[in-house]
Amino acid sequence: MTVRDWRAGELTMLLLALILAVAALSSVGFLADRLARGLERDARQMIGADLVVRADHPVDPQFVEQARNWGLRTASTTVFPSMVAAIAAPASAAPASSASAAAASAASAASAASAASAVALTAAATVVSTTSIASSGVPSPDSVVDVPTRLAAVKAVSAGYPLRGSVSIAAAANETGAATHSVPAPGTVWIDPQLLDSLHVKVGGTLKVGTRQFTVAALITRELDRGFAFVNFSPRVMLRADDLPSTGLLTFGSRATYRLLVAGSPAAVARYTAWAHEQVDGNRLRGVALESIDDGQPQVRDTLARARHFLTLVAMLTALLAAVAIAMAAHRYARRHLDGGAVMRCLGASERTLRGLFLVEFVLVGLAGSALGVVLGFAGHYALLQWLGGLIGVSLPQAGILPAVEGIASGLVLLLGFALPPLAPLTSVPPGRVLRRELEGDTRMMWLGYAVGIACFGALLMVAAGEIELGAIVAGGFAAGMLGFGLLSRVALWALARLARSRNGIIGFGGFGGRAALGWRYALASLERRSGASALQITALGIGLMCLLLLAITRNDLVAGWRASTPPDAPNQFVIDIQPDQTAAFKAFLAQHGESGITLSPMIRGRLIALNGRPIGADDYKDDNTKRLIEREFNLSYTSELPSDNRVIAGDWYGASTRPEISMEEGIAKALKIKVGDMTRFDVAGQQIDAPVTSLRKLDWGSFRVNFFVVMPPAALADFPATFITSFHVAGDQHGVIDALVARFPNLTVIDTGALIAQLQRVLDQVIGAVQFLFLFTLAAGVLVLYAALAGTRDERVREAALLRALGASSRQVRGVQIAEFVVVGGLAGLMAALGAEILGAVLAQRVFSFHLTFNPWLPLLGTAAGIVCATAGGWASLRAVLARPALQSLREGV
Repeated sequence: MTVRDWRAGELTMLLLALILAVAALSSVGFLADRLARGLERDARQMIGADLVVRADHPVDPQFVEQARNWGLRTASTTVFPSMVAAIAAPASAAPASSASAAAASAASAASAASAASAVALTAAATVVSTTSIASSGVPSPDSVVDVPTRLAAVKAVSAGYPLRGSVSIAAAANETGAATHSVPAPGTVWIDPQLLDSLHVKVGGTLKVGTRQFTVAALITRELDRGFAFVNFSPRVMLRADDLPSTGLLTFGSRATYRLLVAGSPAAVARYTAWAHEQVDGNRLRGVALESIDDGQPQVRDTLARARHFLTLVAMLTALLAAVAIAMAAHRYARRHLDGGAVMRCLGASERTLRGLFLVEFVLVGLAGSALGVVLGFAGHYALLQWLGGLIGVSLPQAGILPAVEGIASGLVLLLGFALPPLAPLTSVPPGRVLRRELEGDTRMMWLGYAVGIACFGALLMVAAGEIELGAIVAGGFAAGMLGFGLLSRVALWALARLARSRNGIIGFGGFGGRAALGWRYALASLERRSGASALQITALGIGLMCLLLLAITRNDLVAGWRASTPPDAPNQFVIDIQPDQTAAFKAFLAQHGESGITLSPMIRGRLIALNGRPIGADDYKDDNTKRLIEREFNLSYTSELPSDNRVIAGDWYGASTRPEISMEEGIAKALKIKVGDMTRFDVAGQQIDAPVTSLRKLDWGSFRVNFFVVMPPAALADFPATFITSFHVAGDQHGVIDALVARFPNLTVIDTGALIAQLQRVLDQVIGAVQFLFLFTLAAGVLVLYAALAGTRDERVREAALLRALGASSRQVRGVQIAEFVVVGGLAGLMAALGAEILGAVLAQRVFSFHLTFNPWLPLLGTAAGIVCATAGGWASLRAVLARPALQSLREGV
């Protein structure tokens, strides 16, 4: 039977749909797997290792000893803020030839930073508003008189740093950096280019760090593991760890962060990670934490998750399109085999026999089609990589075997879940159908099979998504679309047919008359007469169009939202420590230099001491990060207007309230187990403020604007001493304004985040470009769905057209009836698809991607038009040649 069906072309459409479906899924899967592996590999460069042990005191030597015992490589870093000063170089000082040689001998420039490592920097503004600076060491006043000074982020590194990735350095300003795997030579430092202008120092010049002078040997052009702490937004000064003691900067109470970097084989790292967790968690070590891609750096983890969500969404929508195509191809196959099934029943075949025959046949087709699809998918993902070209900009690791296994499994699930249910009536077709063609098999098993298939398909989507929420949203949208579109199409066809037959129907009395009205009435009556098949066609076409429209929404609106989360003109300069008596002069100065409309936000130090009348402390929380939140002071602020990049997600904004109230950021509220209605007590400058939490806010940290975890009405905090903070954007050719600002207000601290934003934008462009190419690939799979949906009722349409022509209808009349049917089918499918895409896109934007998606009033109109065009063009193209044949020939051929 399989060979006969193949020779007759009965399995061609089904096999083609399966091959293309699996090819699309596996191609996206192979590429997504390689991208995910590349993102994870490059994201490790963000921490410079596979695992990091972080502490606010020197790391216990046992961590180093255990790592070395298990064959792991180690390195260490120490980071702290300190004032540095430029010292005029002696006349005899040698030029920076050694630095030039070092930079020249370094490896070629490293490839562009990975999407994960750069997108993670969107959380950088968080720490700007919540961390204070306490210099670990400040040169004596005599040593910095009449010489430029600048707050810097000093980083001492040991040999072997970094264990993953590399640091890029340049021998002079405006030169391209080259990767190096060495550390600064003894007595030398590497610095950020920003220090050249602010300290008036050159490569080869002298820089004083603490009590020691160093030679500036090179400029740092890339340092992927820079970190997200507030101090790291100051210009970097990097020296070797051996030189750190001679600076005299680290003393008792110094605010330094110590990191032990660990790297090695995955098995050894996993073993060491488990051991380290036992030491940190089991012994409840204070001030010690672990950093890794999975649980140590939430910014990196969130970045990987967002990139993976985009790629997974494309794969799942491809799966949706594949399911529809296979279901429609199988439905047509079943319709064409009803007569054969009836003949076999007449010859004595039982339902069990027929069920076994079709099951074996479709399992064979499924295995063959899935295997061919995986092979084509593997070749297709190389074509995609070639198409992307230099867009990705990094060498990706080879894909694993998992995408191939998932491709074959997906093919079998799709085939058995959406191809077997339409075959259920074949096994129960009455033998009497040989004489009475209107008889069909029991369709209850078909709908039960669809229910099981949709359930299995939903489980497949959740597994592919890697998380329940994303998979549930897409699977739920698919299931709701099938059910909702099916019911709405049946109701709509019934209503339109009744309206057409009514005396006041809009078809007959709305400007159409004569033959046109007759064609429309017959078309609607025909659609209603085979309402089951028509509803299935409309549903399939609607699901396919919904996926394509959702792809368009995702490609445009969601991608635009991702890109807009950190726009190119985002604030790249943060200024803190602005005193109240400097605010007017500060604004006037910036206005003179073209920076008008600057908003100054007050910042007041306060400590949370009680919750709901009960004193709280670090011992009330298990998480080490939460303990540090309780132990330190908060940066409080006051405002009566909700910031534009803040959104209230619980409670009500206090507005112009004159009593103490609190609006808290949702993340810190969750960490501290605070909810709306809880009463808090803050100690501010020795005075206690009791205030209820009246709202929780979701903040857009990626905007790089000033934000605060805790804000109150002005009446609650306006009388307390405060300093001010602000952020603004400075163009690349106007950085002289910052130097003049620091000279005019020496007490201010200016943090430049321009390099971070530029890096972020470059990587966003790469990832978004890759996602857009994947959307184009998935769009090709949608064409098959449209063809399968339109071919689903092709046989019935050809037979009806042949009967009409045999009864005397002209070709023009038949053509008018067919076009009217296509317009109705396409219009209903397009309208429902547009509404479904709007709803599903809004849910995805809010629940998964954390973007705001504005309702597009034009999308229903565009969807309806697209449905009409696709249905009319595709349907007429498939029927035009057949309708040109004599009616008797079509009736004899039974097609």
